[in-house]
Amino acid sequence: MAHDDTSSQRDNSSVTLQDIAAHAGVSRSTVSLVLRESPLVAEHTRDKVRQSIKALGYVYNRGAAALRSSRTSTLGVVVYDIANPFFGAMVAGIDAALNREGYVSFLANSEDSCERQRRFLERMREHRVDGILLCPAEATDPGLIDTLADWRMPCIQVLRHVGHPPFDYAGTDFHLGVCQAMNHLVALGHERIAFLGGHAEHSATRERWHGYRESLSRHGLTYQRLLRATVTRRDGFDLIQRLMSETPPPSAVVCHNDLVAFGAILGLKRLGLEPGVDCAVIGTDDVEEAELGDPALTSVATHPYAIGEEAARLALRRIANPDGAREQVVLSPRLRVRQSCGAQPRQAAFPETPTPDRQQYTPA
Repeated sequence: MAHDDTSSQRDNSSVTLQDIAAHAGVSRSTVSLVLRESPLVAEHTRDKVRQSIKALGYVYNRGAAALRSSRTSTLGVVVYDIANPFFGAMVAGIDAALNREGYVSFLANSEDSCERQRRFLERMREHRVDGILLCPAEATDPGLIDTLADWRMPCIQVLRHVGHPPFDYAGTDFHLGVCQAMNHLVALGHERIAFLGGHAEHSATRERWHGYRESLSRHGLTYQRLLRATVTRRDGFDLIQRLMSETPPPSAVVCHNDLVAFGAILGLKRLGLEPGVDCAVIGTDDVEEAELGDPALTSVATHPYAIGEEAARLALRRIANPDGAREQVVLSPRLRVRQSCGAQPRQAAFPETPTPDRQQYTPA
């Protein structure tokens, strides 16, 4: 009779946490913490347990563990333009805050498609994530937030928001940021200031446009050019060339984001014009590239990393207290003055601060 070689080997499915603990020389509870990716275990102990898991061939059934627990220590994160460096910084902030609490995130790029967004949310529901951080896609039905509530799925809206308060939200004051940029340009003597970019009818774009129009009215400026377009370098490049061919051309532009501003600077150079001299340029977001450009870009810092951290913390608070009062955490932007607006940096007027101003309130 043939000998079954596997009969003398232990069935991997029968390996227990106690077996792993004995092999690694630690307690069973320590093994459990490592499997749940708890930050409470020292790294050298974590490595020792992982080596024992590998040696014994143990496979952790996370799905079964989730069924035994009310939480999975996971969050879904939906953004709409992962190629934008703003979102890279924001997601890094999210992951940093989650990692400190033993959470991990699943990231999806909706590309501003409601259908892609819907599929991701449904899949995350199937995987029983503990909550969602959602940058709503353009034209998102406000009823989606009610649907997530019906699913008992905590949802924190980030940067954009749909529906009516109260809802949980983390973002920055885009309206104030544009007003800061406009005030600075007016103080430099500009009277023909255009606004470039933003075609989607969502909250973050509307807040910027309102800030632009309100500033024109407050300063008594009659020149108004608000050009809608996608928020890319290409459209910034094209729009500035179109504007500079008009009579009269603008003397300054405020851009929806830094990508549009980078494109505008390139467009001015293509025309043989000098950014900051022939036309001032101000961006929004203050991504890392802004300070490294030629010329360095004046930009409204919107603190993407801090927004990510605040959004993640708010999600964890909501998971711990599902029925608590809804919160909005809004960070105050800060203008970073560099060469592209034609003014030298004024540190006294716009000091660097390691932590952005934070306003937290519960909407009525």
